[in-house]
This record gives sequence, C-alpha cells and structure tokens, in this order.
Amino acid sequence: MSDILKDLNPTFQLLILMAVMTFLPLIFVTMTSFLRFIIVFSILKTALGTQQVPPGIVIIGLSIILTLYTMSPVLSDIYQAGYKPYQETGSIVTALQEGVKPLKMFMMKQTRQQDVAFFIETLGKEPPETPEDIGLFEVAPAYIMSELKTAFEIGFVIFIPFIVIDLIVANILLALGMFMLSPTIISLPFKLLIFIAVDGWSLIVNGLVQSFN
Repeated sequence: MSDILKDLNPTFQLLILMAVMTFLPLIFVTMTSFLRFIIVFSILKTALGTQQVPPGIVIIGLSIILTLYTMSPVLSDIYQAGYKPYQETGSIVTALQEGVKPLKMFMMKQTRQQDVAFFIETLGKEPPETPEDIGLFEVAPAYIMSELKTAFEIGFVIFIPFIVIDLIVANILLALGMFMLSPTIISLPFKLLIFIAVDGWSLIVNGLVQSFN
C-alpha cells in the first residue's frame, strides 16, 4: 500500500497534502500537549471560581504558546524527518510518512501501555514486536485517553486546596448564622490571595511544562 502511495501522480499527492492540512487543527488539539494544558487551566479557572476571569481566549492563547514551547523539539524533528526524504524522492506522501514518526514517538512517551494495548486488541491486530510497528491510528486514541486521565489527575490535585477553603468559609458563616450570604463571595478573595502568595500561575505552568520532559 505504501509503495502505491509513493508512486502516485504529483497532483494526487498535492491533494493528499491539502487533505492533511485540513486536519491540522484537529491534530494540534488532540495529538500535542495542548490537550493537557487546556484541561488543567480550565479546571483551575473553575476551582478559583472567577467565572469569566481570565477570559477563555487568554486560556486558549496561553495553552497554544506553551504547546509550541513544549513541542518545539518534536516539530523540529518532524521537519528534519520529512524534509530529507522529500528532497531525495520528491514524494509528498513519503515525507508525510517519515515526518509523522517523531510525533508518534512523542505520543507514545506520554501514553499508558494498557491504553495502546486496548486499541490494538480492538482492531484485532497481532501484538507488535517493536514500538515502531505500532500505527498512528492505535497511538492517537490511546494518547488522548492517557492525556485526559493525566490532566484530570492534575486538576484534582489543584482543586483540593480551593475546596478546603470553601468548606472552611462555609462552616464559619454557618457558625455565625449568616445563612443568606453566599460562601463563594467570601472565599473568592481568600483563594485569590493564597493563589497569588504561592505564585500559583508559575507553579502550575512550570509543573505542566516539566511533566512533558
């Protein structure tokens, strides 16, 4: 099958490239570190209880910038892996096949073995002898599942201190008999104060970036 793709007319190869380009937003969101960043930041925003602050576009922008930062070595490897075969063969399909390998290796480093095994077994394939034998279509969904689990685990750890603050404030208001006063209104300044005091944004960003090393 790969030999047939390599021998395609350049016009058809260009059409394949254009089709791949349409999937770039989906690839960026689901097959890079963006998935972990956006989920953790969204959970953090909910834990703080600041509603529309920071705005959603700021969260997305920060996630994109951090994704480009953490993925820069992989993107460089993708370019190097795809550019040389294209120079030698002039085949866009060959360049895509070689260029996707660094992305697949990145995803495999972040993916749990049981998730990969599940999708390989679901497709009815034989267990691969080496990681290189695993296809992108098995790695991608396994990577998404692993990233969702990891992101929610990090989000849970972040959420706990804010829940504790909410409970303390709610119990104090209950003891004072202030039933009509919303605990979130009182706890929000304390959560922001503590978050600023511990330099929360730096701690979370540093931890997320280092989690991909």
